[in-house]
Amino acid sequence: MSDAQKSPRKKLFCYGYGYVAQHLVKALQKSNAEWDFVVTTTDREKLKDIRESGIKAYLFSDDTPFNDPLFAMDGVTHILISTPPNRGGDIVFQTHARDILQIATVEWIGYLSSTAVYGNRDGDWVDENSGINPSSERGTKRAKAEMQWLKLRRIAGIPINIFRLAGIYGPSRSAIETVSAGQPKRIDKPGHAFNRIHVDDIIQVLIASMDQPKPGDIYNLADDNPAPSHELIKYACELLDIEVPPLIPYDEDDLAPMARSFYKDNKRISNDKIKDKLGITLKYPDYQSGLKAILDQSDDA
Repeated sequence: MSDAQKSPRKKLFCYGYGYVAQHLVKALQKSNAEWDFVVTTTDREKLKDIRESGIKAYLFSDDTPFNDPLFAMDGVTHILISTPPNRGGDIVFQTHARDILQIATVEWIGYLSSTAVYGNRDGDWVDENSGINPSSERGTKRAKAEMQWLKLRRIAGIPINIFRLAGIYGPSRSAIETVSAGQPKRIDKPGHAFNRIHVDDIIQVLIASMDQPKPGDIYNLADDNPAPSHELIKYACELLDIEVPPLIPYDEDDLAPMARSFYKDNKRISNDKIKDKLGITLKYPDYQSGLKAILDQSDDA
């Protein structure tokens, strides 16, 4: 292939290099396109490991912004923001939004938000046109971060997309590991259901959006099967041939505040938009297929 036929090299900058960002980088490394990567972390030990893997990395947090952000982000074409927000909203917006506006090469920015922005809907369905009404501190922070970026989209035309993620699971992060650790709990709150999304499906949505950017769009990332968490635990136990623990009534269990806030919100997430606008067919449309694949992969390892 001649140089003229080669597709131009892309450069992804990941603010935060957690579970989703790592899977995205791995997927792009395996793709036919040519990519360079720059990522951030708050951990000095992790910084060393990332650099030793061959990926350029910087320390970054809300109290450790870049001294020279235009140098750090030079030539960036794609930006993924997966850093957790603070009370002021998104920390990348607070520290470097003005700098990002100066980078002429940016084609796509993805902000990973949460379906927590919808708040409690007493089990009703929500889609991207539903108003946001967070009922938790986590959801309130995410909603503020979304509004910051969307306002900048309206003012300056920044190519932002918002991805509202349901409960993330995948290899090393699922009910399989919870059950294997020997402390599964099955909490019963009648009528409660939630969606989840396998990391492989998150990645295919992000890549589809990068390939066909629609600046300003908001997408729900969720599976087809909202279900109570105790069903997930039961199925994982059955896959592992482990005795299914009894149901514990929600009102009788001494849940930690974070876990209790999880049960406070009750809604079902529509994912029609990623299918209709991005052409997505979910690899794991329900928890059964997702957990089975995780177990099969671990058996093959």
